[in-house]
Amino acid sequence: MIAAILFGRKGSVGFPGKNLYPVLNRPLCVYPLLAAVNSKKIDKIFVSTDDEEIMKIGEEYGAERIERPAYLANSTVLVDEVFAHAHNEVKKRYDNVEMVVILVCNAPNILSSVIDQGIEKLNSDPSLDSAVGVSDYTTWTPIRARSEDSDGLLQPFIPFEAFGDPKNINCDRDSMGSVWFVDMSVSVVRPRCLENIDTGMLPQKWLGHKIYPLKNWGGLDADFEWQIPQLEFWLKAHGFSESETPYDA
Repeated sequence: MIAAILFGRKGSVGFPGKNLYPVLNRPLCVYPLLAAVNSKKIDKIFVSTDDEEIMKIGEEYGAERIERPAYLANSTVLVDEVFAHAHNEVKKRYDNVEMVVILVCNAPNILSSVIDQGIEKLNSDPSLDSAVGVSDYTTWTPIRARSEDSDGLLQPFIPFEAFGDPKNINCDRDSMGSVWFVDMSVSVVRPRCLENIDTGMLPQKWLGHKIYPLKNWGGLDADFEWQIPQLEFWLKAHGFSESETPYDA
């Protein structure tokens, strides 16, 4: 069985109500549900949340309920723990889980075809631990990253020597090649990654070590209201409007 789990917490400090924020006349959390429902590979859908409204929307799309306990519903809890908890809850109900498709309410930039691509990739290559949605943010290359020192001045966030000979480094955003960021649109993972999550590679330990990129552009999990126009642009570019979706036929 291939299980999809949608995650969304009720509380948000930076962007209150983000998971239910209306975009193109739909709550944000509806978009990953649409992708899961229209996948040709997913067998069952679950929703892990402490938000009753998100849960009701999930159930409208045929999802099973996973109640997120209070100790996993605060801003200090790592998503690793939340993902592992939900997987364990699924295992209590079903003993034949082959893959887990992780979706989050505030990342609407996902299509069913990309989910299926990730599942097919893992099916064709048993050595892979996961397949994950990534977006090209070369403009945010770590070479350009800065931190503030004790004098309030900017210094390299990462020592330039970490990138090789500093003489070969310049401000060109393409100087180190493409920079891919996990955009949280989807993570297709094998159960072993969630069952042995502490052994995974930082910073997204739930992905294991052998990670296949599902390449995208402009994707992100919205943590601030000013990011919504970017996500709306992405949705429109992929066939969504206030009255239609790319799944309508």
